[in-house]
Amino acid sequence: MDSMPVIVGADGSPDSERAVHWAAEAARLRSAPLQVVHVWPYVTAARAADAEAGTGDPVLEELRQRLAGAAGLPEVEFRSLNGLTDTILPALGDEAQLLVLGSRGRGGFASLLLGSNGMACAAHAACPVVVVPRPDRGGAQTAAAAADGGAARPGVGHREGPARGRVTLGIDPTAEETRESSAIGFAFQEAARRGAALQVIAAYMWPMVVPNAFDYVVAYDTTQREYEQALVRQVTEVLDGYRERYPEVAVEAVLRPADAAGQLVEASEQSDLVVVGRHRRRLRIGRRLGSVAHAVLLHALCPIAVVPEAAREESE
Repeated sequence: MDSMPVIVGADGSPDSERAVHWAAEAARLRSAPLQVVHVWPYVTAARAADAEAGTGDPVLEELRQRLAGAAGLPEVEFRSLNGLTDTILPALGDEAQLLVLGSRGRGGFASLLLGSNGMACAAHAACPVVVVPRPDRGGAQTAAAAADGGAARPGVGHREGPARGRVTLGIDPTAEETRESSAIGFAFQEAARRGAALQVIAAYMWPMVVPNAFDYVVAYDTTQREYEQALVRQVTEVLDGYRERYPEVAVEAVLRPADAAGQLVEASEQSDLVVVGRHRRRLRIGRRLGSVAHAVLLHALCPIAVVPEAAREESE
């Protein structure tokens, strides 16, 4: 097992407390230590001295009390750091095997679906990042919201309760880099350690090019069937190696000509974890998450793992 810790950001909010409990279970499943980190945006000299001694942080002291005596906890370390939260937290990905955050912290408007720290970590951390959503995140209609880019609509609310026994992975079957995607290995590992099934959603857009005349419709339909058959072969080839390494994981691959984000958000209602790769769009104004990862982070109803392209694969 990887000896690097699972690191979770805490700020005293209910969202971060949910993230701490999720991270504790993730650390237990990995036989890894857990680090609970609180970042102060500003600090006095006295508080800096206390932080160096590991004391004097009321957020961490409260969490210590809440976790004291809890059964099945991994080794836990509490760290109080100083600086800009959206800079410090992503940098912690260099020393973690997994970075966990709540979807929102104490800052921001109550209606925000995802805080700036969660977005910064998902976009820049060197390790996989898991964002644990709020219980009141929108329900059944969020798939449509993710598909059309709109805001989440009021719904049944985030599902909390017993495990569903399913991890869902989203891949782009049309992208050549999918063959080397770190997200695939991460999803198989998660399914294996949880004793869960793995659903692989491979979405593609059709038509690729709109035909110029009605006369081409029949030929175009034939082309789509041939194109889909080629994608099925490609997805099968990509997954076969992982099936051999993880024979205990039941895998279901779903290939549909539909919106990827909408399918993943819909699947999140029946999943314990949704996994997406961090395929960045490189813009002149800077690098941003791809549109699918961004939409899933905003609207999925279960925890979401965003895996960078070059994430280290954990040792068995």
